[in-house]
Amino acid sequence: MPGIIVSPLSRIAEMAVRHGCTEMISLVAKGQDFHRPGVIAKARHLTLGMNDITFAGTGDLIAPQEDHVRQIVAFAREWDRARPLLVHCWMGVSRSPAAALIAALAAEPDQDDAELVQRLRRASPYATPNSRLVEIGDGVLARNGRLIAAVRAIGRGADADGNAPFVLPLASEGAAVAD
Repeated sequence: MPGIIVSPLSRIAEMAVRHGCTEMISLVAKGQDFHRPGVIAKARHLTLGMNDITFAGTGDLIAPQEDHVRQIVAFAREWDRARPLLVHCWMGVSRSPAAALIAALAAEPDQDDAELVQRLRRASPYATPNSRLVEIGDGVLARNGRLIAAVRAIGRGADADGNAPFVLPLASEGAAVAD
């Protein structure tokens, strides 16, 4: 199923192999070292340096920016959807679910925002999409507040330990699958 795999950093190799991913978006703190799984094509690996914050960065913290979102959108629009797209952050709870929503809307812009976010919640009771990424994504994708409203409607996810990867199916794929 060529959906979007959302994963914590600690499980990216396992998820890439299990789901046959060859493309990946990494949302990690600037300078955070990690090993790109060998099955992920170097040319199809987007790494974005940002912290999981919802306010303008202070000190060494980098808040998600419009340029980050534009890169997610461009990357997702180039995704051929032959295989699942792997999206990860440190715990797979905030930045990567937000990026998965943005990527899903970039790949299939005609889908309903509320239905997409409900698929996310069914796939993960833990997901709490980063509100700054969601707000910027809503603007970049011209969703006119629909994505923001849909994410607010599901509220904060359950407490998580950062070990719960999941599959967000595309609109054309139907029901969500927990992993």
